[in-house]
Amino acid sequence: MKFVDVVKIHVQSGDGGNGCTAFRREKYIARGGPNGGDGGNGGNIIFQGITNKTTLIDFAFQPHQHAKNGSAGKGKNLHGKNGEDCIIPVPLGTVVKNLETQEVLLEVLEQKNYLFLQGGHGGKGNTRFKTSTNRAPEYHQEGEQGEEFWIQLELKLMADVGLVGFPNAGKSTLIRAVSHAKPKVADYPFTTLVPQLGVVKTNDFDPFVIADIPGIIEGAHEGVGLGHQFLRHIERTAILLILLDISGFAEHEPWEEYQILLHELQSFAPHLLDKPRTVVLNKIDTVSDTKEVQELEEKLKEVGETTFMISAVTQEGISNVLQHLVIMIHQAKQKLIAETKEQREEDSVSADPMNRG
Repeated sequence: MKFVDVVKIHVQSGDGGNGCTAFRREKYIARGGPNGGDGGNGGNIIFQGITNKTTLIDFAFQPHQHAKNGSAGKGKNLHGKNGEDCIIPVPLGTVVKNLETQEVLLEVLEQKNYLFLQGGHGGKGNTRFKTSTNRAPEYHQEGEQGEEFWIQLELKLMADVGLVGFPNAGKSTLIRAVSHAKPKVADYPFTTLVPQLGVVKTNDFDPFVIADIPGIIEGAHEGVGLGHQFLRHIERTAILLILLDISGFAEHEPWEEYQILLHELQSFAPHLLDKPRTVVLNKIDTVSDTKEVQELEEKLKEVGETTFMISAVTQEGISNVLQHLVIMIHQAKQKLIAETKEQREEDSVSADPMNRG
C-alpha cells in the first residue's frame, strides 16, 4: 500500500431535521391539539484512532467525509431519526489542522473515538410550543445547520524507537533482522522512501514498535533530500536509535555523520535532542582494524553517548542493543506516567475553588 502522510479533506456534520407542525385529527375528538414531533439531530464527525493503519491514502481517493442529516419530525408526536455519524478511522499519531490557518485542532494519540464536529440540533415540533395561553401553535422550529470546512490531516508515526541515520546506514537491514517488517534493501542511497514500522517480539521482554525513518542528509531540516517529509515522524518516537556506518565506504566519516544528524534534528525541532538516545555503530563485520572504531566509541562516550557495535547483516551484538532498548523504553514510560500524574495533580489544585492562594 502506498504511504501517504499528508492529505486535505472536506468534513461536514449533518443538519438537524426540521420540527413538524401538525394537529391531532381523530373522529369524536374535537380540538385534538398540536402533535408535531421534533426533528432528529444531525450526524457528528468523529475521528477514530486505530492501530492497524499506517497511511492516509484512503482519503486521497475519498476527500469528502460527510455525516448524514437528521430527519424531519412528523405528526402524532413522531420524532425524526438522528442522522448517522461519520466515523473517520485514522492511524494513531494523526494531527488535524485547519487548512487555512494551520492551527492544530485535534491530535489522535489513543485508540478511541474523538468528537470533532457536532451535528446540528433538530428543530422542535409545534407540540413543544403549547402553553396555557397558546393551545394551538401553528409553527415549529427549523433544524440547525451542521458545520463544514476543509482540514489537513498530517500523520506523525508513533513508535517506541525511531531509527535515525544517513541513507545506507543499515536501518532497513536492522529492522528486518529484529522484526517481521520487510522494507526494501539495496546498495544505493534512499532505498527506503517511506517510513517502515516493525514490532519487535522475543520471549524475554514485552513487544515494542520500531520505526525506520527514511535517510536524513545534510540540509534535511531545510527540505533537502526527503527533508521535512519524514523528519516530523521522529517527533512522536519515545527513543532515538542513531545508526552510524563504520564500514569506511560511507560519504562521511562516522563522527561527522553523528554531528550532522544531531544538527539536523536540532534545527528541525530542538526538543528532539532531549529524547533519550543510543548510538549504534553498524557494519562491524566489514572492519578489520578496530583501532579507529574504538577511538570513535571513546569519543562518543566522552560526549555522554551510550554506544553499541553491531552488524545488522550477521546480527552480531543485536541482542545487547534490544535488551538496552527495553530498559530505556520502560524508563521513558515510567517518566511519562509520573509527569502525567504530576500534571493532573497540578490541574486539580488549580481547579479547586477552595484554593485561593
